[in-house]
Amino acid sequence: MIIERAYAHIPAAEGDDEFRGDRWPWSVPAVAGLLRDGLRFTAPVTFLVGENGSGKSTLVEAIAEGFGLDPHGGRAGYRYVSDRPRSPLGERIRFDTTAAGGRMLGGPRTGRRGFFLRAETAMDALGREFLPVESMSHGEGFLLAFRERFSHPVGLYVLDEPESALSFTACLHLVGLMHELGRSGAQIICATHSPLLTATPDAAVLEVGERGVRETAWEDLAIVDHWRRYLADPRAYLRHIIEP
Repeated sequence: MIIERAYAHIPAAEGDDEFRGDRWPWSVPAVAGLLRDGLRFTAPVTFLVGENGSGKSTLVEAIAEGFGLDPHGGRAGYRYVSDRPRSPLGERIRFDTTAAGGRMLGGPRTGRRGFFLRAETAMDALGREFLPVESMSHGEGFLLAFRERFSHPVGLYVLDEPESALSFTACLHLVGLMHELGRSGAQIICATHSPLLTATPDAAVLEVGERGVRETAWEDLAIVDHWRRYLADPRAYLRHIIEP
């Protein structure tokens, strides 16, 4: 592992409009929890699961930025493709690290190992890695990236909803790759809606929502319960959506 805990602080000066508690991202319960308690990582593979707007992508982007990964998507140690400033949270996030993580963060950015893969910019980021993604589907490109760029045994790999481009079978391949990478000494932090990915053996599952962030078991996730019930009886859900 690389990171054991992420935390952040905002200036204590009163009257600073930027840091009011009713403004984004400080108003997001998950971010408020990070400011208050920090976010601990207890396993090499960690999933953040929550509804749209819950803050899971905000957290993983800030973690990637804080580690020196391109927030547009890409690997550590390279010049950013985007010249936009860091996000308010990414600028302030800090880490308690393992010894390996401390050596990376204490040295030059070129010495860091990792990759940030976000769904909406993935193909662009992979193209900049000189991978032949122009002849591939999104799913094929994603899996190629996982095999080719998620390979360093001591690195931080941050993913934002990778399942969006993957079939059921491809998701199973990703589970195998993440599990093996975690066993090799790397660390993976993944924001996802997928009950399939979150079933990765030995992974920690953090549910992100109105109560902030709490660790939970896979079988207790709301999304797992919804998928079980939907697959058992789709009409029980669709009757509220589709008018007869």
